[in-house]
Amino acid sequence: MSATADPADKSNPATRLGFEAGQIIQELGYDEDTDQDLREGIEEIAGTELVDEDYDDVADAVLLWHRDDDGDLTDSLVDALEYLAEGGVIWLLTPKTGRDGHIEASEINEAARTAGLSQTSSINIAQDWAATRLATKSTPKAGNKR
Repeated sequence: MSATADPADKSNPATRLGFEAGQIIQELGYDEDTDQDLREGIEEIAGTELVDEDYDDVADAVLLWHRDDDGDLTDSLVDALEYLAEGGVIWLLTPKTGRDGHIEASEINEAARTAGLSQTSSINIAQDWAATRLATKSTPKAGNKR
């Protein structure tokens, strides 16, 4: 994949994640089972390499690979929020149903709520991975209280 490819290229499944050129995307939970084509597609769209857990500046989005045996999902989501820019999103990637490490949708929803996130959508994004979009919950403006 070339760095000059059209970001709107529908053959790139990463286009479904809504990333844009110039965004800083922090990747957490990388392991040998992550989908390399998806990672490369995201980098192609952003025009930059994914940054890892050692990145200590604000990221526009987080790509969190998480498997059932990776520890507490809520803790991982809270950690993912540490450097997330205001209005940023977390794309939680979990193994699909029937794959090793699968996490039930109800567990994802509960962990997201506990971490202060809202689940907005879920998609099948790669052969072995499903993606769940999690956004920070907006707080009501003081003038809107009743």
